[in-house]
Amino acid sequence: MSRAVEESNRRMLRARDAMDRAYAEPLDIPTLARIAHVSEAHFIRTFRAAFGETPHRYLQRRRVERAMFLLRQTDRSVTEICFAVGFTSLGTFSRTFRAIVGESPTLHRKRGRIPDVPTCFAMAWTRPSSFGEAPRDRG
Repeated sequence: MSRAVEESNRRMLRARDAMDRAYAEPLDIPTLARIAHVSEAHFIRTFRAAFGETPHRYLQRRRVERAMFLLRQTDRSVTEICFAVGFTSLGTFSRTFRAIVGESPTLHRKRGRIPDVPTCFAMAWTRPSSFGEAPRDRG
């Protein structure tokens, strides 16, 4: 791997790590491109090439993953969780959640609490496989 590719990958990882840390904050492409020290267009192209999805879709998936956990582990309302994970509209949250998970937030909550297992196992077990593709029923 060339030095240029290695450096590009580091920059994309830096931006992805920022999304993982601050998923609930309003992150936009200009901010993420600045973190990666590249232009906005180059950032979107390179991020997609590196991770297989656009930065926007990655961020939405991370937010939905967190919402999935909160829905099953807390008694907070769907609306509270929507805003807590970074969505600004309940409609967008519900539509995006259904597109990623394959069911509504309320139906997902009805599955009950996640069994007491190490968090890494629970997260891997409940993680959506990819954006727009509902996971198969595992339990």
